[in-house]
Amino acid sequence: MTASSVSKLYSAELEGIDARLVEVETDVNVGLHTFTIVGLADKALSEAKERVNSALKNIGVTAPNRENRKIIVNLAPADLKKNGSHYDLPIALTYLMATGQLKDFDSENSLFIGELSLDSKIRPIQGALNIARLAKSIGKRRIFVPKDNAAEAALVPGLEVIPASSLMELINHIEERAAIKQQEETKISHSQLGEKVDFSDVKGQEGAKRALIIAAAGGHNVLMSGPPGTGKTMLAQALSSILPVPNIDEVVEMTQIYSSAGLLNGRPYIAIRPFRAPHQTASAVAVMGGGQNPRPGEISLAHRGVLFLDEVAEFRRDLLEALRQPLESGSALISRVRGNLEFPANFILVAAMNPCPCGFYRDEERDCKCSANEILRYQKKLSGPLLDRIDIQIELPRVAIEKLRREDAGSSSSFDIRNQVASIRAMQMERFEQNKIRAITNADLSSKEIEKFVALDSESESLVRKMFDANFISPRGYYRILKVARTIADLEGIEQVSKDHISEAFGYRVRENAENRM
Repeated sequence: MTASSVSKLYSAELEGIDARLVEVETDVNVGLHTFTIVGLADKALSEAKERVNSALKNIGVTAPNRENRKIIVNLAPADLKKNGSHYDLPIALTYLMATGQLKDFDSENSLFIGELSLDSKIRPIQGALNIARLAKSIGKRRIFVPKDNAAEAALVPGLEVIPASSLMELINHIEERAAIKQQEETKISHSQLGEKVDFSDVKGQEGAKRALIIAAAGGHNVLMSGPPGTGKTMLAQALSSILPVPNIDEVVEMTQIYSSAGLLNGRPYIAIRPFRAPHQTASAVAVMGGGQNPRPGEISLAHRGVLFLDEVAEFRRDLLEALRQPLESGSALISRVRGNLEFPANFILVAAMNPCPCGFYRDEERDCKCSANEILRYQKKLSGPLLDRIDIQIELPRVAIEKLRREDAGSSSSFDIRNQVASIRAMQMERFEQNKIRAITNADLSSKEIEKFVALDSESESLVRKMFDANFISPRGYYRILKVARTIADLEGIEQVSKDHISEAFGYRVRENAENRM
């Protein structure tokens, strides 16, 4: 074979959950032996030369460290920081091409990713789906991936996915000695659905259940306040169980996030809406996302699902205030010197808190030991602007022992409620599509859009004016009341929002504060 001094293949770099095309070029020239990787490579990537050397040696070809030649690997564009070990495979192949140990092939329409083990096995990598979607979007016909990532990458229709378990197997495929069977397109199944908490398991708290069904149907955020043991955590888990089955686009969105974070754990996709419950001690980076090599945080891992903040008043104030932007926009913006990254973060926030530090303020069975000042300071840990973004705010009373022991035959199961919620969301989507609005639930609507769908009659208008005269409600709060009212009307199958719907929505909005209770 005639050696080519410079060879080139295509790979990709993850930026957040998006991928960018990277050219892997290798030049082999006369000179003292050196093996250099240039192009803003991180530590894991700079160590690729050792993995490539061992992998090539163990398949019986001439490895770079056995040649007295100057080897330069360039990753372009040079100003894009490169991270990770998935460049091992294209680096090894371009070296073989540059030294004439691998024949020329149609590399222009292909993209390569994979980490090499020392014995030349190809290990799985993070972000295979993200990179496969890039390959399809820029017109590449095929992508070569580790065998363990093949089902994930094959979620992208119309893309030829070639799974390889070892470097030698891939070389035999390229040399046309033994073809690798193309991975079949992955079909999404929801058979993995299963709830830890069924809605029928929750005893009592009928008012809270009603509020959570409204939240699920319209995508509204919820704050639950009540003494310890009133079922706040159980209700939050039950909410997750009544959200509708995600559609294909949502499955792909969620899988991209989990793949880029390396949290698929062997699964080809995520078909269950996530339920994330970070601890109060979690850092801002862990919750919001970011880091030296930016990764999605808990709010992005909860995308299209539920983010549960138990004992929300115990979270750091700056972290809670940072939630305001994602709650408004549905995405997390991570600012860096070299530019901004945007992670999807469209979730239902469910926050739970006690009414006071000891938890028994206004409890009928136990006395509160907190002073008035302590109660007020505790409740004010949630700022007004943050509360303004929470549509439904409810208080949970203690459940009597008789209700806990009684069989509640009339309580619907998560399966039945999930079907009801799915039909309500389908109704909303049809309404949005007819009006050419890009939204998924009522909670996603802008102030201008919600006014279009809520035409108040004179009676409702009069009620709203009385509410505003008696309570201070911001313009944001007003529009959120309209959104909840629209959802309540949808649950009843009524197109016209009435006074009763407005009244119920307003009841979920206004919380009596500690000052008024003293």
